[in-house]
Amino acid sequence: MAVHYELIKTCGQSGARLGRLHTPHGTMKTPVFMPVGTLATVKTMSPEELKELGSGIILSNTYHLFLRPGHDVVQEAGGLHRFMNWDRAILTDSGGFQVFSLADLRQISEEGVSFRSHLNGQPLFLSPEKSMEIQNALGADVIMAFDECPPHPAERDYVKDSSDRTYRWLKRCVDSHRRKEDQALFGIIQGGMYRDLREESAKQITSVDLPGYAIGGLSVGEPKEMMYEALEWTVPLMPKAKPRYLMGVGSPDALVEGVIRGVDMFDCVLPTRIARNGTIMTSRGRVVVRNAKYARDFSPLDPECDCYTCRNYSRAYLRHLLKADEIFGLRLTTYHNLHFLLQLMKQVQQAIQEDRLLDFRNRFFEQYYGSLTPERNF
Repeated sequence: MAVHYELIKTCGQSGARLGRLHTPHGTMKTPVFMPVGTLATVKTMSPEELKELGSGIILSNTYHLFLRPGHDVVQEAGGLHRFMNWDRAILTDSGGFQVFSLADLRQISEEGVSFRSHLNGQPLFLSPEKSMEIQNALGADVIMAFDECPPHPAERDYVKDSSDRTYRWLKRCVDSHRRKEDQALFGIIQGGMYRDLREESAKQITSVDLPGYAIGGLSVGEPKEMMYEALEWTVPLMPKAKPRYLMGVGSPDALVEGVIRGVDMFDCVLPTRIARNGTIMTSRGRVVVRNAKYARDFSPLDPECDCYTCRNYSRAYLRHLLKADEIFGLRLTTYHNLHFLLQLMKQVQQAIQEDRLLDFRNRFFEQYYGSLTPERNF
């Protein structure tokens, strides 16, 4: 297989997994957080900076690259790795989540989804076959099956029909996937917040022999307790020898709780998006550095952080840059937030190795959230 998972250790305290994900563009330890580079770039970051931060894999978006510059352009450039000058691993999502978020602009059929571009209103069509064509052209190491992501809340009958369709679409993706030697296709488990539908979807999707499997349809507005419960239903039904990917999750508490429940891979725009709004993740919780109280605060963002931003710049300077709409400010805050989450995952890996992940969680939550039961989103 183009991608395979190696289990190194199971945490004696929590059952969490430490492993390695082997891809055509490198091997990385798991659990792993994947920064999101929607349009073949992690906003404000260079590939060299991402490597400096220790990122071994990033995510790009099929829907957005289909619209611009077009998968044919990327293919002509030699594929996504060469196009964006990134020689480590890439995962592309299927485009399904973005298309299904265009509720007023799309129409679902068994064949696929007709929709209008959010850029110019042009009528377009995505199907399992088209998603595979686009992702084969982009050339990522891991590609995702085209699925339907139900909203939350959603009626049971709708979720049942949607999950069954996702399974039928997966089989069409397998049939139309043309680069099995160097691209790993992952299937996506759906089922909404209904236990029996989650379990049924997990059994359907994992009945298709694939290099890995994802959990979709979570982190779509449901309470976190509900998301964790859905993971507890779903993860035990996923193969132990394959990587498990929870899509669209990136808050510190959800990363740690997801790992405890057996997840290996995560992605989310959260750290980069909130960084551009001036919200910073620090060892003592979040800091909104745009706030007036930091105008004369000449201390680093996080005194316990050794990243480039914290070693060289103060809260007052960063506030000034953000208030003045200087691009450098966005780069510095983004660098720090990505560093924070990537370091968090390293600390989680170490805690699994030492059989102390539950102790780590308790200390981290008390320090970051001031509570063992965080209620904030980040």
